[in-house]
Amino acid sequence: MKTARTIAALAGVAYGALSLCATAQAAELRMAWWGGDSRHVATQKATAACGQKYGHTVKGEFTGFDGYLEKLTTQMAGRTEADIVQVNWPWLPLFSKNGEGFADLRTLKAIDLSNWTEGDLAAGSMNGVLQGLSVSTTGRVFFFNATTFEKAGVDIPKNWDEFFAATATIKEKLGKDHYTFNAVKETAQLLVTLAVVQKTGKDLVDQTSSRVAWTPEELAEGISFLGKLVETGAIRSQKEEAADGNVNLFEKPAWAEGKVAGSYEWDSTYSKYADPLKDGQVLKPVPMLKLADAVTEGVYRKPSMVFSISKNSKNPEAAAQIVNCLLNEPEGIDALGTSRGLPASKAAAARLGDKGEAEVRAANAIVMAATGPSVSPFNEHPEIRAAFIDTLEEYAYGQITAEEGAQQIIDTVNDVLAEFD
Repeated sequence: MKTARTIAALAGVAYGALSLCATAQAAELRMAWWGGDSRHVATQKATAACGQKYGHTVKGEFTGFDGYLEKLTTQMAGRTEADIVQVNWPWLPLFSKNGEGFADLRTLKAIDLSNWTEGDLAAGSMNGVLQGLSVSTTGRVFFFNATTFEKAGVDIPKNWDEFFAATATIKEKLGKDHYTFNAVKETAQLLVTLAVVQKTGKDLVDQTSSRVAWTPEELAEGISFLGKLVETGAIRSQKEEAADGNVNLFEKPAWAEGKVAGSYEWDSTYSKYADPLKDGQVLKPVPMLKLADAVTEGVYRKPSMVFSISKNSKNPEAAAQIVNCLLNEPEGIDALGTSRGLPASKAAAARLGDKGEAEVRAANAIVMAATGPSVSPFNEHPEIRAAFIDTLEEYAYGQITAEEGAQQIIDTVNDVLAEFD
């Protein structure tokens, strides 16, 4: 039987971090994740530190994002997945539609769940069973070019009524080639979603019935809202964007010059949109714009990714100790830093303080403070997103009405949801 000293020596060679206090009962764990080099380095340091703290060894299995889903799918089918698994949030229905794909994290004593909001825990649950802990929380937020609004002599809008008034002034004073906003593909879909959620207080998917929560009339009104953005000259139409090749917003000269003065983007992408702007222009994250009769701000807030624990793990409590250390304890928090974004854990957020880019933190604060229903991961199911975007393009080309588009989307989404019954 190996002595504690021998085990510690072997672990030190393998991981360069475990101390001689490791015991013969130490668990040998595997952890899988995707990312870039900086994330790989940070995670290896964190797992080594947390392993040393609890006497466990943690072998990292890390890759880039490409191919990770396919590998995980194969492992899950063969029950050979790692003890701790980084999972893209929209994949939860694929691996755990009934809440049975991973270990129930509420049953593991080592994890302090008080560090997450009930909304975060709900987002990581399937069929009411906690299947993943949010590592970081992201959401859509409004970015506006303050310089463009200043040139036109108008304030950055605080609601949609002010937005449409500002649009008219900007086009009058700066030219018809100026647009207040951008809405293409996924962003167009999420703007329609925002309009419907603000008026109804309901997410696309009713989590009780697992069917579309919106009526055709409610969704048609949201589609018509997108049409109003085009009609008022606030945004270019999908047809115009397609004619130009659907160029990414941050690559457009019109964006760099301030001729497109705003967009609705992920909070963490601030730099991607701010960096291309010409000197002297200032991009600001602003609170959610609300419709006059809104019942909620309708924030689209979700986990960027979750940590799950395999239901096939031989040492689930040991895995839980590592997960809790990574997300809630100084050793893990300090090593991970912001390698996975601004952390969702209250303990990690408090410890890291003001680390990270100021504007990104400001955008994230807006997302975290805004109101809205829990978002189902089915919102980002590939078939559902494609049906939504394709239908909006048909509407943009005048091939269908808003009412026809709404019914088409609802029928398609319900068909996809039925596959998970």
